[in-house]
Amino acid sequence: MPARVVDPAEVAARFREEVRADVATLTARTGATPRIVGLLSRPEGPARTYAQWAARGAADVGIDFVLRDVEPAAAADALREANSDPAVHGIFNYYPLADEHEDPWLRELVDPRKDVEGMHSFWSRMLYENRRRLDGGRRAILPCTPLAILKLLDDAGLRRSGEGAPLEGVTACVINRSDVVGRPLAAMLANDGAEVVSLDADGTVVFDPAIGRHAHSVRDSDEVRTQALARADVVVTGVPSRSFPLVTADEIKPGAICVNFSQFKNFDDSVLERAAAFIPRVGPMTVTMAMRNLVRLALL
Repeated sequence: MPARVVDPAEVAARFREEVRADVATLTARTGATPRIVGLLSRPEGPARTYAQWAARGAADVGIDFVLRDVEPAAAADALREANSDPAVHGIFNYYPLADEHEDPWLRELVDPRKDVEGMHSFWSRMLYENRRRLDGGRRAILPCTPLAILKLLDDAGLRRSGEGAPLEGVTACVINRSDVVGRPLAAMLANDGAEVVSLDADGTVVFDPAIGRHAHSVRDSDEVRTQALARADVVVTGVPSRSFPLVTADEIKPGAICVNFSQFKNFDDSVLERAAAFIPRVGPMTVTMAMRNLVRLALL
């Protein structure tokens, strides 16, 4: 049977209903419309497209979205201004804002209480230590793209067996180990009990599940792509290159769930005949999870 193709826009629409209601309640309670400021330094390209989608997504749930074009050299000052503005409830950086060396520093300049991306080290440390709630009981903010992927995997039928380690027995292969998506996604899956084989150009590491201990652990591995794909119940790819050798049907385990979050095609069409479900893109859900994060931040 051909794979079920999951439309992220349809899944996102269901979450937006919840977010829209929360935004309306928040607006009525505070008398102010929640506002996100997006900072963008590129006149065109994927970052601008993403920002435009975010603006539409925010408007759909009643959030005021302000996109500010900034010069790379002025990005730090723009962030400080947004941090200090009480009318701004969330900040979204569209990378690259400056360059690969400056952008991690700019990410750290965002006030964690306004970090709708969930990428500040305050939130990252909670994620990697598997600390799910703040001292006051509020849920921690998770990075919006990895969170979007987890929600889409649930919709695609990823089995969950319980509360403590709901993904115990699941093996995942994530081909991407970026600090923005691949690494936090692997940690989130492992913290829920999955074994995650993480592949990138620097080699292979395994995120061992947080079963019998508080958080996952990470170790080096000599496992290669063919071995990892052949045993993975979940395959997630995010390789930003047209030259990436596409994942084919004969590489994956029958019945696997496959996710492509790269702007480029990472899977051969043949996987549709072998996978149980295929998620071709993630964007609409990422935007929705960012809006969901804003509501949670506003309640901190």
